[in-house]
Amino acid sequence: MRVFVTGASGFIGSAVVPELLAAGHQVVGLARSEASALAIATAGGQALRGDLNDLDSLRRGAEASDGVIHLGFIHDFNDFEASIQTDRRAIATMGQVLAGSTRPFVFASGVLGVASGSVATEDIPFNPAVHPRAANAAEALKLKEQGVRVSAIRLSPTVHGQGDHGFIRTLADTARQKGVSGFIGDGKSRWSAVHRLDAAVLFRLALEQAPAGAVFHGVAEESITLRAIAEVIGRKLGVPTTSIAPGEVAPHFGWLGRFLAMDQPASSALTQQRLGWKPAQPGLLADLEAGFYTT
Repeated sequence: MRVFVTGASGFIGSAVVPELLAAGHQVVGLARSEASALAIATAGGQALRGDLNDLDSLRRGAEASDGVIHLGFIHDFNDFEASIQTDRRAIATMGQVLAGSTRPFVFASGVLGVASGSVATEDIPFNPAVHPRAANAAEALKLKEQGVRVSAIRLSPTVHGQGDHGFIRTLADTARQKGVSGFIGDGKSRWSAVHRLDAAVLFRLALEQAPAGAVFHGVAEESITLRAIAEVIGRKLGVPTTSIAPGEVAPHFGWLGRFLAMDQPASSALTQQRLGWKPAQPGLLADLEAGFYTT
């Protein structure tokens, strides 16, 4: 299968590309820079220059493909609405190209906010009122009605592994800067987690097998408390671990605080059953112990 991948040189995409190639697929990766193009070519893929705001490049990539994996997203928390609009246009553009073809279109979303305070499962639908990216996902799944074999992978808030610069790296950097490794309140807020290499396998399986309209969870570990994460970070950095009072969350954690306060365990039992996916990589705390986030 010839697969067009957005975000192909990113943290997750750079694991998805070799996973696809190893399974015998060809990869065309969207590349917004020469460095991205080189990374895709070095991995064995073909680079298509463009970006998520360049709709012509998205059309060309989708038109020449047997399927699409959409990983790209602009994480600009200073203008998140613009990021949402860019994502919406990208989905609509590629979906229009794929309409009526039954070709697969696998896109990434997240489990945060799916079922706050209880275990999120794959059968809980996207709620557009919860988060603007969920609204995009709900619209994307409607491509099923247009003859697209569309499926969603809701990823854990932390997709971890060496080279991660996401939430956990930011949390560790905050601990280094503040001189304490913080958690909120009693630290019992729970997050799920998945290793980037396990996530890459899941995207391949969904591309190959997923029925139209399916929702899967990129979750290897259902529930890890924020306090447990903070304790390992504190120990590795040699700083104390402490509770941050609710009124001090924003000054201490900045934009990350509102995500850390979310209690969102999630299950992948149905995903594993339906796709035969079996996470096999080290867990989040093991990666923290390895020092990937604190050195």
